[in-house]
Amino acid sequence: MPLKNYGVLKCQAIERKLGEGSTPHYQVLVTDTKVKHRIAINVKSQQSPSDLLYFVSDNFNHPIIKGLVKLNYGFNQLDSKPGGLALDFIRGNLFAQNKMKPLPYKVPGPDNDLNELLELYIGRALNNKDITLYAFGQKWGPENNKEDKYFHFLPGNGIHDIHMNQGNAGSFQRDNGVWQDGGLLIHYPSRNQWVGIFLAFQSQSFHTDDRTGNRIETLIAPSIAGIRIIAALVNPSSQDTAKKVALINTSAEKVDLTDWKLADTLKRKQPLSGIINPGEVMQIPVDKNYIQLENEGGIITLVDRNGIKIDGVSYTKEDAQKPDWTILF
Repeated sequence: MPLKNYGVLKCQAIERKLGEGSTPHYQVLVTDTKVKHRIAINVKSQQSPSDLLYFVSDNFNHPIIKGLVKLNYGFNQLDSKPGGLALDFIRGNLFAQNKMKPLPYKVPGPDNDLNELLELYIGRALNNKDITLYAFGQKWGPENNKEDKYFHFLPGNGIHDIHMNQGNAGSFQRDNGVWQDGGLLIHYPSRNQWVGIFLAFQSQSFHTDDRTGNRIETLIAPSIAGIRIIAALVNPSSQDTAKKVALINTSAEKVDLTDWKLADTLKRKQPLSGIINPGEVMQIPVDKNYIQLENEGGIITLVDRNGIKIDGVSYTKEDAQKPDWTILF
């Protein structure tokens, strides 16, 4: 069943401890300017393979940023649905999943493990009121009359599950759900920079059911996987000009797009059809009776006839501000 208390903790870092022990977590002591919390970040999986998958974007840019900066400090509960601030590694088009790589949590030597990767970014944020952390996951506490076991503040209080929370099997399947993934975003206002840190377990699947978040066991043909969204016109100056999405077939085989769909931010879907030949680019006019590509920013997702995500992109208001300009992905 989905996480019970999903949301994002907006806070500032005070102290940290490296992950150690049999189930190591990198621990961060934070404050929401009034109350202390602890962020517990998994750095080793209990299931084999034990090394977590990670991806760091040093220039994270996504439509949710606009809403995050408006949040109050502290824990903000989020609805697990599209169109809001909730994270979904598969449906939210936060990053390309094939960019995630495994990394051990502890290896002799400098700058070569997950503890040290987190240390690099959290270390910069320590006691710096200019830097804001946004930790997505499941809240616990406050634990009345019980102090935190790592930083000893009272009452114990914090957030965990700072990783993908779907596609699990076995005993961890109970945590599956959509639009409830964890993650850590760091905002450096003075640099106008956002960093996104995303973690997943190698035992998890990136093909999941749209309703339950349970894994879908499927094989995708190389030709189908070769279809990519490469561009979109979302801000035509004339109402008579249709918005468009451009697809390319990078594979060596033709692909039938019958019953495939394009999905927008709210997961409304437009059906597709036609054959896209090897190396061919196909321009798809957007039918506003099915989907809406807003000028304020959004996401575009391509799914096959089985509902499996093949590709996805996101764009911001800044990307779409020039009328009649095509956005390249």
